[in-house]
Amino acid sequence: MLVGGVIVVSLALMGAEVYDDIVDEAGLANLDKPALALSEDLRNPGLNSAVTAFTDIGGGIGMPIVGSILTVWLTFAGRTWRPLILVGGAAAVSVTATTAGKKLFGRTRPDHVDAVPPYEASPSFPSGHTLNTTVVIGLVVYLACLQIQRTVARVSMITAGSIFIIAMGLSRVFLGHHWLTDVIAGWLLGLSWVGIVILAHRLFHLMRHRKHAGPAPTFDHPVLRDEPGTHHEEHSGEDGPGSTRSGQEARGS
Repeated sequence: MLVGGVIVVSLALMGAEVYDDIVDEAGLANLDKPALALSEDLRNPGLNSAVTAFTDIGGGIGMPIVGSILTVWLTFAGRTWRPLILVGGAAAVSVTATTAGKKLFGRTRPDHVDAVPPYEASPSFPSGHTLNTTVVIGLVVYLACLQIQRTVARVSMITAGSIFIIAMGLSRVFLGHHWLTDVIAGWLLGLSWVGIVILAHRLFHLMRHRKHAGPAPTFDHPVLRDEPGTHHEEHSGEDGPGSTRSGQEARGS
């Protein structure tokens, strides 16, 4: 987790170069104002209320509740503390990276006249809703796929998770609470951190299972727990010849 945190901070520092392009209105920053203008054209009272209700799910109250429910479900379903450790630790790092990034860049949000209330006062870059949703939902989908065997179920979960993450980011642009580049940065940083956590998880179990029975966790081998009787059989196999000799010596004596 420490190594991953350092990499995330490094990615945030690299984002400073992207921020320079944003200030100069170069590259992707050229899409910010057209995306905001398109959002304003699409707004209406009913849609504004629906999108506001949806974006609240990814906020500082909604996402911890949703993430906790999904993590507890994974914990009980898999009978392991793994989801609590991975999702909780990764979310803590993503929140820290979001807070640090906002203070570091201090980018101004779109004007209130172009946004849908309630307004937000914190700096704009990166989008915390987008980054934290990407991390939590991405890891929940990964851990759920390790426990579920059916391909259709896995594809459905990955699709639903991807749609949720994309919609959360676009909702921030639609409401005028973030620029499009804030959201793109949130997606990239979130996916990078998810990839680091997954890689660390798989490497940990690869090293662990070199000392025990079974391969590293994959979608084809999702069960990471040792099967009942495995250690007994291993010890019996290892001690079999010795046990035989000991028995013969005991009978001989």
